[in-house]
Amino acid sequence: MLLTIDIGNTNITLGLYKGKDLGSRWRLATAYDHMPDEYGLQLIGLLEHAGFTPKEVTGICMASVVPPITGKIIEACRQYLNKDPLVVDAGVKTGVRVRYEEPRAVGADRIVDAVAVLNLYGTPACVVDFGTATTFDAIAENGDYLGGAIAPGIGIAADALFQRTAKLPRVDLQKPPSVIGRNTVHSMQSGLLYGYVGLVEGMVARFKQELGPKMKVIATGGLADVVANETKVLQIIAPWLTLDGLQIIWDMNHIDD
Repeated sequence: MLLTIDIGNTNITLGLYKGKDLGSRWRLATAYDHMPDEYGLQLIGLLEHAGFTPKEVTGICMASVVPPITGKIIEACRQYLNKDPLVVDAGVKTGVRVRYEEPRAVGADRIVDAVAVLNLYGTPACVVDFGTATTFDAIAENGDYLGGAIAPGIGIAADALFQRTAKLPRVDLQKPPSVIGRNTVHSMQSGLLYGYVGLVEGMVARFKQELGPKMKVIATGGLADVVANETKVLQIIAPWLTLDGLQIIWDMNHIDD
């Protein structure tokens, strides 16, 4: 059984694979102050809750964009699961050529997403990831990762409104009764939700001008469903896309289960 771990700035996403099938999966808050022992106990607790033991984990594949946490979770995997994770970096086979000007500057999760799209959905494609940042990634028809665009995430925008204004409250991201808000909370929800819908639709249209009309659009991340309900441009909703990419990369690197 393969354990996949995607360490992001806001969430840590984990999933268990038997072969190519994703079973139990979890999305946790990223805790910057946790020690390896705390992460280790958390891993064991998740496994036991799902009805598994640490011995049933035969491999671990991991991607991270948070270097201070990467080493802690590697140590937790070694101590509590007795496994060294395969960490996706420049030396790992992915099957995707990176055409970025500085390939090492691309977040590992963006490359892993490209691997998943190339193998599961086809190209050319645009991946829209609703995470801490809202990222748009372009994968060419030949499977090359070309680059993309990075915008502040919806959560960052909501926090900025709350922190940088005297009278605006903190609000949950949900659909308001109408686009024209009748109170402050609904007005903010409208601006956040429909503003980001407009951002997504505009960026997808511009990407399509460069990648061609056959471009597929795949949405991932914790808020993908919320935005996808309000627009037709997001063709495929794959909330666990990065985990699927990690499973594919594990197989590519010929590590026995």
